[in-house]
Amino acid sequence: MKLCRVGEPGNERPAMIDADGGIRDLSGHVGDIGPDAIGAEGLAALAAIDPASLPLVEGPVRYGPCVGGTRQFVAIGLNYADHAAESNLPIPEQPVVFNKWVSCIQGPNDPVTVPLGSRKTDWEVELGVVIGTEAFNVDEASALDHVAGYCVINDVSEREWQIERGATWDKGKGFPGFGPIGPWLVTADEVGDPQALSMWLDVNGKRVQDGSSSTMIFTVAQIVSYLSQFMRLLPGDVITTGTPPGVGLGQKPEPWYLKPGDVVELGIEKLGTQRQEFVAP
Repeated sequence: MKLCRVGEPGNERPAMIDADGGIRDLSGHVGDIGPDAIGAEGLAALAAIDPASLPLVEGPVRYGPCVGGTRQFVAIGLNYADHAAESNLPIPEQPVVFNKWVSCIQGPNDPVTVPLGSRKTDWEVELGVVIGTEAFNVDEASALDHVAGYCVINDVSEREWQIERGATWDKGKGFPGFGPIGPWLVTADEVGDPQALSMWLDVNGKRVQDGSSSTMIFTVAQIVSYLSQFMRLLPGDVITTGTPPGVGLGQKPEPWYLKPGDVVELGIEKLGTQRQEFVAP
């Protein structure tokens, strides 16, 4: 299934995408695409609904974040060896973990505000993982059983705040709008192997990232298991799993960064696409 949330910010309603690409309103069956709906039982109930029986959402719509009620937004850094190299950092022996604040989450096509005074706002196409059932101290063999599905994420980053303003990355990762998620939560059964998805990102029509989740250092199963050793992953939580090379920080002969007026388009195989215009504060 492809599940989504459509409507104005703060007033999104749940929906699913039918076989013809139409948006079908689920609000008669579930309150939201959130923690209560994306566990195993909730997804089974949604899968039993005939999309043709649901009202068709007419006209242009805004996609909201594809999951609501997220309580933890966890990120993995340097998870592609070639991205670590372009960042002039060693390949990590364990996953690099940081937080993106839930207040940065927004719709996949909403404009992104370049922070006041920013000089190094950057892009990162990433595979997002949405937790469906609570995970704590789970092993790799069972880790994917706790995943409801996957989505596209742009891990927007302000590199000066991330790298040059102290020892933690978090402060450069959670500005408002720095977490576009969606357009859809694609359930795990429809995605299949999460380590076989191509991904790309364009800036102003120029292809700058062109990679695959097959080259991740730590797999989704390894990441979920690893995180669950020291935190309780909750239904609706989102994990963003790292980016392939081609970010602004790694551009040659010198880095270049986003400014107001720039347009970023990105996508992941089976998971849809995003488009953001970057705007002045």
